[in-house]
Amino acid sequence: MELFFLAVLVLSMATALGSGYPVAFALPGAAIITILLAGLSGLVFAGDASAYFHSGDPQQWLSAGVTNLRGVFWEVERDTLIAIPLFIFMGIMLQRSKIAEDLLVTMAQLFGPVPGGLGISVVFVGALLAATTGIVGATVVAMGLISLPAMLRNNYSPSLATGTIAASGTLGQIIPPSIVLIILADQLASATDQASTTRKALHKASTGELSMPSSFDVSSTSAGEMFLGALVPGILLVLIYMAYILIYAFFKPSAAPAVKVEGKFDRAFWGSVALTLIPPLTLIFLVLGSIITGVATVNQAGAIGAAGAMVMAGYRLYEGPNKKLTYVPAIIGLVALVGLAFLIKNFEMNLKSVDTAQDQMGISLGMIASGMLIVSVVWSGWRVFRTHGTLDGVMMETAKTTSLVFIILLGAAMLTSAFRAFGGEELVREFLNSLPGGFWTQFLIVMLVIFILGFFLDFIEIAVVVVPIVAPILLADPSANITAVWLGVMIGLNIQTSFLTPPFGFALFYLRGVAPATVKTMQMYKGVVAFISLQLLALGVVGFYPPLVNYLPNRAAFLSETAPPPRNPRLQYCMEEFVGRDLTDGTAGFEQAIARMQGVDLSGLPDRMAKDLAEGFAAGPEAIASLKEAFAMEDAVEEAAVIYRPKQILVRRIEKEIRKLEEEAADITTIANRMRDEEQAPRRARMEARRDAMLAEAEQLKGEIPETWEPVHDEFAKLTTAEQKARTSYQRNADKSWEAAAEALATLEDNEAFAALEGELRDLRGFIETVSETDPAGEDTVKALEDKFGEVEGAGDVKSALGKARRDLRVGKFNRETALEDYNDAVAEFEAQKVWRANAEGLKPELQAYLDGIRGTLGLRSQPRLDREAALFMASCSSTHRDISLNF
Repeated sequence: MELFFLAVLVLSMATALGSGYPVAFALPGAAIITILLAGLSGLVFAGDASAYFHSGDPQQWLSAGVTNLRGVFWEVERDTLIAIPLFIFMGIMLQRSKIAEDLLVTMAQLFGPVPGGLGISVVFVGALLAATTGIVGATVVAMGLISLPAMLRNNYSPSLATGTIAASGTLGQIIPPSIVLIILADQLASATDQASTTRKALHKASTGELSMPSSFDVSSTSAGEMFLGALVPGILLVLIYMAYILIYAFFKPSAAPAVKVEGKFDRAFWGSVALTLIPPLTLIFLVLGSIITGVATVNQAGAIGAAGAMVMAGYRLYEGPNKKLTYVPAIIGLVALVGLAFLIKNFEMNLKSVDTAQDQMGISLGMIASGMLIVSVVWSGWRVFRTHGTLDGVMMETAKTTSLVFIILLGAAMLTSAFRAFGGEELVREFLNSLPGGFWTQFLIVMLVIFILGFFLDFIEIAVVVVPIVAPILLADPSANITAVWLGVMIGLNIQTSFLTPPFGFALFYLRGVAPATVKTMQMYKGVVAFISLQLLALGVVGFYPPLVNYLPNRAAFLSETAPPPRNPRLQYCMEEFVGRDLTDGTAGFEQAIARMQGVDLSGLPDRMAKDLAEGFAAGPEAIASLKEAFAMEDAVEEAAVIYRPKQILVRRIEKEIRKLEEEAADITTIANRMRDEEQAPRRARMEARRDAMLAEAEQLKGEIPETWEPVHDEFAKLTTAEQKARTSYQRNADKSWEAAAEALATLEDNEAFAALEGELRDLRGFIETVSETDPAGEDTVKALEDKFGEVEGAGDVKSALGKARRDLRVGKFNRETALEDYNDAVAEFEAQKVWRANAEGLKPELQAYLDGIRGTLGLRSQPRLDREAALFMASCSSTHRDISLNF
């Protein structure tokens, strides 16, 4: 019956949507009606309202839906949601202020003389509009109204013209900042948590270990990372479109002729191009650049975009009598921004850290610049408000679009809850996991379903209904080990493709609404076929080469101030690859640094320090040997995996089916044990019989596991354990090779600070001899000197002896004689250190050269952060998807 009510849920939703019922009410309405119907049917026919639910009861699932609604509603301050109205405002403002129209006209004049140039200008402007609005309908309609008449007037093929406009209009799905990417990031962040839990459970079930290494965990994503990940695929798609139009025009000039431009390419023309093109490009670079560089969050970048669009609209729509004032608000804002950038770079602008007159001056100038920026935005906003009610229209359109997004989010939360109530999520998971071919078969099926759903549903419904169900399944698979940002970009590209596909593509409907009657619908269908093929090509390229998506987010993360430290367990594999690169290409300078220290005389150092240094110098060659052994074992594992992997896949599939049967049997046992009434005895007997059948089937499946599995698994486990042991040995020895020398150098570099305390130490004797036993200053004075020695590297023994003397001077426990003995111990230790510190002064250059030689290799794990070379290598290395299924 669960399947029946699941079908009722899906059919009622599809019927409501197909009849034109608003999506915001169709989604939660179908959920509530189905849950109530299932509860009532269970109560009438089975005497239990929860009888036809996968688990729980109607009240639980209705409250779960309400909880989801409240969760979305009360957490709108989340980074991924607050940015939505800001970017919508930015895009609509640029369109209503006719800046988009100016862009198209100017680019058409610039590229017109080139065959296919008008089409290229449409793609270019479409990409710019995509980077400002991210709303397909608005972009396609604007491009259709502005560019289609011009293309038809200049004898462009109707098919090519409509195909170019429709394809360019859908770029807003993938080019950041995109509303699609923001919503996908929000949904994938939750999916990542579920996938992580699933993968940990899988690791425990497969290996028996209680905890999974963090390096095997699922990587999450954010809106900023999604923007970065989609940037290169978006640019790739634009370049593919432009290349296609140029090639088409080359072979068929009559379909995309050159356009004769009136006027000359003189200084006035180029000035007009600069004035039209530079401001929107600057705004886009400011928005995306602030996110990429980490200067601003996605929310803050959205605010920058909204304010910038208002300033640009302020001078574009100005109709006042004094034309000299046209650009004054924009100039004030530009001067304020330049001033703030200069002040932030050269002054301390944090109010809590201000402590000098210079800092005070910087804060004062910053307040003036901020005031100028506010004046610029308010002045521009007033102009937009007074000009044809533009601001009213933009605000109303922004409110409508934002409300649509959020209401659908709320409705989808209820629908998802109902889908899970009837076991839909598990049904999908079981179906995908049962498919032959592993992850890639699952992935292709999911992408095909999303592609088809794109004919009927808007991107919001797909993102909030489908993605939460399928994403955890795909992300949890260790054989692909994909990143959430890659999956999000692939889904975004897929949704974009479906928007073009006849006969239901949304972009085609939008364009049909503004296209003249002379353009036939079949011509539009014919025109988009080539662009659909190009999008599928781009989808295949991005799928085949994940670094196109993963590299930029990784690069930004590893080069940022908040980059993970080199000791982060998730980084170790790539860090070892980085060090191993020097071993294989013959440029391992750190080997020479290690060899040079082997013959250094350490006899003048204290025994403990000399021993630590000797062990540290010896650990370097051991680390290199361990790393080479790890690489050799890695090759051995890969070689053995050819035979082991098919058997592992078979056994893990059988074990998964066994676990499923045993878990279901345990659930049935729990439910049956609660049925103690005589009236429930027949149903209990049926459930117990079903449980026994499940357990029998599980036993039968256990017999299907090959007898050779255990020895094969144990032999393979020896190889993986040996590899991990070698890697652990490398890490331990690499750390030791750095730490002893770094500690010794830090000690010697504090020689001057150590010697500077001699006078205070000598004077302390007289103080101890004369201090009164009731004077608390005795303990305080020694404590002050003790703290000073504590700040000197390597002076711990002196500090410890002074600490004993301090305790002897406590009021109530005063013992002058013992305090003087402890003081003498401190002086003796000081004298001993003074001697060996002076003798070891010549070691400083050697130790410094040694540390410099191994800093970027063996010493990399001990650094506070990655250097640029290592960070870039890490970004590249971690951009590929590494199969980790052999560890499961």
